[in-house]
Amino acid sequence: MPRNWERYRSAVVEIRFPDRTVHVAPRPTGTAEGSFPEAAGGATVHVITAWNPRGRTASPDANARAHRLLLREVRRRGLTWWSAEGGDTSGTHREESVAVVGLGDTAARELGRRFGQDAVFAWTPGAWRVLACETDTVSVSGWTASERCVRNSRGACAPAPACDPSADDRPTRRTC
Repeated sequence: MPRNWERYRSAVVEIRFPDRTVHVAPRPTGTAEGSFPEAAGGATVHVITAWNPRGRTASPDANARAHRLLLREVRRRGLTWWSAEGGDTSGTHREESVAVVGLGDTAARELGRRFGQDAVFAWTPGAWRVLACETDTVSVSGWTASERCVRNSRGACAPAPACDPSADDRPTRRTC
């Protein structure tokens, strides 16, 4: 079991879809509150980061470089993905991530392991799971998803923040 397992189990994730940002947090097993993203088509959404490999704080430049390499790999595989950010509930620790559709748990763990990660997240319509990358350890809980958006002058949600095209300008199936 990874040394920071309890931190992973309590971590929250924000996924930036084109029209909104969804805040996903673990809840008691059996809980599924809010809407699972229609864009996922019911498939598992894996959340993976390349930041701070092996649990060691990396420099901003190293984290940015690792994230670009992760994006390049996700694009190479032709996966649908959205920008995401995972961290603690207080918001004091955040890591840039990707939310990916089209991977199985084994492939998601392998990708996390390739980028030096202890764990990845797996969100399904019925569960929020934390998957250890080096072992078969899994923590299963429920989830709650709440939408966060910036309201425009007419009270409607404004689009999520623009994607950063400078990371890699090759065509993708990215939805934001």
